[in-house]
Amino acid sequence: MNRIYLSGQRTFRNRGCEAIVRSTVGLLRKQFPSIEVLVPSDNIERDRRQWPQAIDNGVKFVQAYMPSYARYWVNLQRLPVPALKRAGCPFPAPAWLKAQIASVDAVLAIGGDNYSLDYRIPSPVMGLDKLAMDMGKPVILWGASVGPFEREPAFVPAIVKHLARMKTIAVRETVSYGYLTEALGLKNVSLIADPAFNLQKEEIDLKPFWPEAGVEGVLGLNVSPLIERYKRAGQSLIDETVAFVNHVVIEKGMGVLLVPHVTALAGADDSKSDYGYMNRLISRCSDLGDRIRLVPDCYNAAQLKYIIGNLRYFIGARTHATIAAMSSRIPTVSIAYSVKAQGINRDLFGSEEMVLPTPELSSKSLMSYFDWLVEHEVAMAGRLETRVPELQILAAQAVSKFF
Repeated sequence: MNRIYLSGQRTFRNRGCEAIVRSTVGLLRKQFPSIEVLVPSDNIERDRRQWPQAIDNGVKFVQAYMPSYARYWVNLQRLPVPALKRAGCPFPAPAWLKAQIASVDAVLAIGGDNYSLDYRIPSPVMGLDKLAMDMGKPVILWGASVGPFEREPAFVPAIVKHLARMKTIAVRETVSYGYLTEALGLKNVSLIADPAFNLQKEEIDLKPFWPEAGVEGVLGLNVSPLIERYKRAGQSLIDETVAFVNHVVIEKGMGVLLVPHVTALAGADDSKSDYGYMNRLISRCSDLGDRIRLVPDCYNAAQLKYIIGNLRYFIGARTHATIAAMSSRIPTVSIAYSVKAQGINRDLFGSEEMVLPTPELSSKSLMSYFDWLVEHEVAMAGRLETRVPELQILAAQAVSKFF
């Protein structure tokens, strides 16, 4: 195995995508020390700045393929026309992309939840992986949550046929495993763990942004614009979150650190990111002074994991922000908008008690789940101490199993 292409990857703006890439590359290089990994990027120079050591880890950033018409095509596929749902991505691939795929030994389809309906029908992702399979390249869907697809019934036969062609569908949690094997009847499915559980931390100086906190420590909080999709009529989720932050600081005596996990590098226009969203939140909490702080938008995934690893508790909406916390043995509540949080938490803890469904988000529910965290802190930390190493081993073993 000399060269691998990571399909489904386009940007490190989402630190979860970066965490998957970094940890996957690390696992691959333990098995194949001289392997070269082609990592697609919409902005190669920006992603190089975010991971300066990439070249030393065998990474070669290459231009990502996402044609301008793709957005119009996936919007067209929303129409209630069954033929459109089944059409995939019926556009010819450029010669330069074919040359890249021809040069590799295998394709790893990453991205976490690209193969779902969370971002509409995933036809552009399917098109690239189909190209690789048509060229005879083994394609492995790697460390993913998959489906469900029944919201688009006409699409189900097409996605089943596509997934059945893959060498392996290596899912990261049991909800997806059960869905693929039982509901869709696929035979090429294996259960691994999210590779980001193996992400190595990068130490930084915390003092410039760490909130004032007494003996009670610091709660980390990650909320994103995604949660706005699920708010009830007349509800302001910013208002709800501000009320919760005030409760934690004033009533519980803790500091609060807001941790963005999807944001461009500092200085870029990123008003719709976690950072922009939480900037609105912190502007509403000025009376709390330095008891609440916002992590600057200049840190990469490894540095954010180090930051999160210094917290006492964590509540997060972004899946890989919660994985960074849980793999650091931090008692964590997941604000969930898809099956992935449910499955990961069920596999870690044996239950979903610490999963807050996004439609139920309010100051009251946040306070309730926070109180649950405090009450079960010792038990959760103990469970993480046992289960995280097991998941890290499971992810590492998958490389030798599938290659």
